[in-house]
Amino acid sequence: MANAASGMAVHDSCKLKFLELKSKRNHRYIIFKIEDQQVIVDKLGSPNASYEEFTSAFPSDECRYAVYDFDFTTDENCQKSKIFFIAWSPDSSRVRMKMVYASSKDRFKRELDGIQVELQATDPSEMSLDIIKARAI
Repeated sequence: MANAASGMAVHDSCKLKFLELKSKRNHRYIIFKIEDQQVIVDKLGSPNASYEEFTSAFPSDECRYAVYDFDFTTDENCQKSKIFFIAWSPDSSRVRMKMVYASSKDRFKRELDGIQVELQATDPSEMSLDIIKARAI
């Protein structure tokens, strides 16, 4: 169902795939895109996909949303996991596209219950593995 403020609908498959990532851990990451006034699943990462595979899956000149299930070990040697929401908005993308993604982000994020950390990135260095690790702890 479209939201009056942003005019953006969220396809059911987005919520379904997110639940699979969160509870069944079927996916390491999900990349979403806006197409025909709705958010849809663009790419899925297998459970053993690397962080490099994830970052290379983003287009260099188009905006995307993504969730990434990050596993890490704490200083106390505990295995943990955090789900990151990343808003990818490269400088080279069109202004209109940036506006649409920016105005729809909060509503879309509310549909995905269980996100623990949010990142905004305009180039790959802003979502490097070091930044992800620092934000997870």
